[in-house]
Amino acid sequence: MLHHLTHNASGKMQSIIDFSVINYDTIFFSILMLAITLLVFRSAAKKATSGVPGKFQCAVEMLVDMVEEQSKAIVHGDRTFIAPCALTVFVWVVLMNAIDLVPVDLLPAIAGLFGIEYLRPLPTADLNGTMGISISVLILSLYYGFKIKGAGGWFHELFSAPFGNHFLLWPFNCALNLIEYLAKTVSLGMRLFGNMYAGELLFFLIALLGGYAMSFGVVGGSLSVLGQIFAGLCWWLFHILIVLLQAFIMMMLTLVYIGQAHDGH
Repeated sequence: MLHHLTHNASGKMQSIIDFSVINYDTIFFSILMLAITLLVFRSAAKKATSGVPGKFQCAVEMLVDMVEEQSKAIVHGDRTFIAPCALTVFVWVVLMNAIDLVPVDLLPAIAGLFGIEYLRPLPTADLNGTMGISISVLILSLYYGFKIKGAGGWFHELFSAPFGNHFLLWPFNCALNLIEYLAKTVSLGMRLFGNMYAGELLFFLIALLGGYAMSFGVVGGSLSVLGQIFAGLCWWLFHILIVLLQAFIMMMLTLVYIGQAHDGH
């Protein structure tokens, strides 16, 4: 189990959270899923027709309409970049989460054929990856805050809200707003990481049932294998919902945080 929980990282192999190292597997699979996301959108744009749409075009159009409706309700301003950004976040996170639906030994076994001893392919089960996404959302929120309100308006709001514009309240306003930015960023990354990490561990624990099967004898081993198959299938089907739900939450919170940057206190 430790083999599958250890990242292919720079320096010492890492199985714990450490921001001082680079997890090559997280970077590789994140970029790979982003490339697939962009290729899907590019293919949909090239195949788009004003006539009777195919199933693929219908699915993409439904997805685009869903994100557009959500962004319209949350962001009160120009959504030329924001709606496509939210759409990209949703599809990208779905694809990254979906790696968890691949059998746990398959990708590490393939990597082993190329001499890669450690591989942990699920990017969203790595806090480095999810915090990278949440920090990007923070940067976008700050960018739109400055763009919409101007530097003067943004700093004025930083020191005057929510308690008022009296100079004695400025330190408390500033501290509260900075804590809010930090809390939103950390919670956004931790939420996705916690859910996907827990789901990954459950897949590992279910897979271990097969490894201990023979210690229960012929009858017990057979029942253990059947139990592993049944439990694995049930969790796999339920995990599809988690994959989609966590991506939807990430997309919605991205829109909410950017939308808050458009609004004033």
